[in-house]
Amino acid sequence: METILITGGTGLVGTANVKYFLNNYKILLTYRNEEKLKVFNNHPNLIPLKIQDLIDKDLADNIIEYLENLKIFPQYLINMACDLRWHKINDDGLSSRECLINHYIGNVVFPYELSFKLANHQNTNLKKIINISSMYGIVPYDPNLYNNPLTETPIQYSLSKCAQIHLTKELAIRLKDKGIFVNCISYGGINGRANDDFKKKFERVTPLKRMMEPEETIAPVEFLLKENSHYITGQNIIVDGGRTVW
Repeated sequence: METILITGGTGLVGTANVKYFLNNYKILLTYRNEEKLKVFNNHPNLIPLKIQDLIDKDLADNIIEYLENLKIFPQYLINMACDLRWHKINDDGLSSRECLINHYIGNVVFPYELSFKLANHQNTNLKKIINISSMYGIVPYDPNLYNNPLTETPIQYSLSKCAQIHLTKELAIRLKDKGIFVNCISYGGINGRANDDFKKKFERVTPLKRMMEPEETIAPVEFLLKENSHYITGQNIIVDGGRTVW
């Protein structure tokens, strides 16, 4: 059975994907909140790894050491972790330097370090890397969706997600001679956290007139994991109901 390493797989999107892929893969899962693991019901294919912080400078090395101790090296890496602690904005609309830097570390530096070190490990089995980004790495926030756009739209998230998309392209080139394919998926608005007022506004500016369901995030990941997607690398696949078309 092949193995997928998923960072941050206990969020809205992660939980849906982990539940689905546990049926056919071993899942190495990084997490911080013990309570969120309960939804997986101690599945025999789940190997959880508790981490302290995405901005820990030794995190990638610690994960590699954990894999060495397990003697398990995944065929697939999905960089999904995102720490919403750094979503904060000051009352004047300014994002602090701490939030700007730490979102970048979590969404760009850590995925880069883990991808590079895993790909270049002497025992690597890595075939594919998938980075999970956002439509906000492509377009800025639409102020018409928010009551107070200045204080509700963290620029640091968009900037780091934009950089994550370019990281995908860089890694695709730098790892091509190792036969490792690197792609990105940028999702649009996902149902689960937004209130009814936001959803109504979102429907008006999205061609498919609805937010996507967490389960709808699975198919693009599954496609990129399959062997028949082997001629695709360095791409950012946008799954947003047409939101960024308008």
